Amino acid sequence: MKIIVNGAAGRMGQTLCGIIENSEKHSVAAYCSLEYQGSEDEIHFSDITAFDGEADCIIDFSSHLATKQITDYAIKRNLPLVIATTGQDEAEMSIIKEASTKIPLFYSQNMSFGVALLNCLAKIAAKALPDADIEIIEKHHNRKLDVPSGTALLLANGIKSVKEDVEYNIGRHENGKRQKNEIGIHSIRMGNEVGTHEVIFAMDSQVITLTHEAENRGLFAEGSLTAASFLVGKDAGFYNMDDILE
Repeated sequence: MKIIVNGAAGRMGQTLCGIIENSEKHSVAAYCSLEYQGSEDEIHFSDITAFDGEADCIIDFSSHLATKQITDYAIKRNLPLVIATTGQDEAEMSIIKEASTKIPLFYSQNMSFGVALLNCLAKIAAKALPDADIEIIEKHHNRKLDVPSGTALLLANGIKSVKEDVEYNIGRHENGKRQKNEIGIHSIRMGNEVGTHEVIFAMDSQVITLTHEAENRGLFAEGSLTAASFLVGKDAGFYNMDDILE
């Protein structure tokens, strides 16, 4: 499988490219990143739209700000697209959903299968423990832009799907008693933390904590590659980790 890597010069892009380069099944069709401006060649491009060569799929590890450009390009080339960025606003999510009516598109707020499993377990716990206080704590490196993390929102949305009356309290910062139906979401930014997510279910007599810790960024790159393999050959549609787990 030949893959266009958008955002190839970033931390995640470099990790993904390293995995592909050491793979016998996959190859990089084009390395695309704004950082290549002034040093482009036949395989390195500062603008993805400049590449018109053969490819089987696109994996985007650039920025949510590139949503319109990357989806337009994928539609024009009729290529499956894996969006591995987070932080999209409502307008950008609308662009993604619209694009998925024309091409197979994979989007997840976290590319880790471990996180997908954590999400399943959190939903089971929320349904089994209707009276528990629920808190989500996410930790990331000090350069991460979006708060809370896309994964924290994924977990909160998963819980909300089985407990509809909950409301999010993001970064609790005012005096006042905790509301029974709220999910507290807390963000910690420090050092070179790759990513840790805890979902806490607290009752009067016991506390259950579900935790996922990312040891290195390779798991996200590997997940995006698995997503690309899953996506190739699929009909147009919006796909995520749940589709792979099924």
